[in-house]
Amino acid sequence: MKLVLIAVLAASMAVFGGCRREGGNVPVRRLADGEISAILLTDATGIDDRSFNAAAWQGFLDFYGETWDHTPGRGRLYNVLTAQTMDLYIPNLWNAIDEEFDLIVTAGFTWAEAVTTVATANPDQNFLIVDVDWIGLPNVMEAIFAEHEGSFLVGAAAALQAIEEGIENPRFGFIGGIPGAVITRFHVGFVQGVHYVLPGADVLDFYVNSWGEPALARIQAMNWYNDGVFAIFSAAGGSGSGTIVQAIEERQMGRNVWAIGVDSDQHYDGIYDGTNSAVLTSMIKRVESSVHYALNAVRDGTFHGRVDVFNLAREGVGFSTTNPALGPNVVSRLREIEQRIISGEIVVASTLAAAMQLPGFPQDLMAVDG
Repeated sequence: MKLVLIAVLAASMAVFGGCRREGGNVPVRRLADGEISAILLTDATGIDDRSFNAAAWQGFLDFYGETWDHTPGRGRLYNVLTAQTMDLYIPNLWNAIDEEFDLIVTAGFTWAEAVTTVATANPDQNFLIVDVDWIGLPNVMEAIFAEHEGSFLVGAAAALQAIEEGIENPRFGFIGGIPGAVITRFHVGFVQGVHYVLPGADVLDFYVNSWGEPALARIQAMNWYNDGVFAIFSAAGGSGSGTIVQAIEERQMGRNVWAIGVDSDQHYDGIYDGTNSAVLTSMIKRVESSVHYALNAVRDGTFHGRVDVFNLAREGVGFSTTNPALGPNVVSRLREIEQRIISGEIVVASTLAAAMQLPGFPQDLMAVDG
């Protein structure tokens, strides 16, 4: 498959942005019976972010039966195209349409406006967008996740670990990427989880305002760890790697601190001194499940525009247990809490407005609902 050069795309953007392609039968790029083609469009952090985009790419590999180091179908049945800047979103979408992929997958709410524009102009093209539930077009499947439920679990994990390790009056931190409704679900869920175990515990917050500035997250993590913060949860895309790097450095200096990963199991990103990891656990957001689900729907002919919610009950979110430092007592307690959320016994607020109505919930978070 030959991708159009970015320079050509940029030069053509004004033309593409101003025209509307009429509906009709989009040629289907099939190489054999039952085979479909798909492309993943990402922001500048790409599939090597070891987080959100990496999870989306894993959905492609799972569907096509490939692994990260063995992808013979890439460029033939499936591919990925990264937009280094947001002004390339629409050109990259048009490029994918010109390549006649059966499904175009976009990862992240920053794609919403571009997808709405291009999907409206191409009603016969199938799209999946992750982390958006407001487009409402018949050719756009929208996948959202109950991040607040998974984040509740890792908040509880951090608090339970502090108790297990005998930490007196532990403090916790949350580092977000770009403020918005999605990151707010991570934020308020984490605070609720900490407070479920340790009511009134101090949870600090900070926003990087970028998905790709790990140095800023690292500086903030260093300041917090120096100030006695026990564990930091980062929901900041590629920026969050800075927290993990700093946690590694702190633990190598003998400080008992933790990082908490996000989206994918980031245990191995925290490895130091052999097999030790500075990542206590990760809030697993199984973006790959939504990608796999959409690809199956295209293959089976059942694809249509709708909003799908992937929560704990649908195994859309969860927590990792890779690090043996997260002991069996803590894991057992977390499994009990998990079942209480699934059963409805514990209801986790998903918005800042709802969370602020809870007794003892902080009233000065940097999160936003819009």
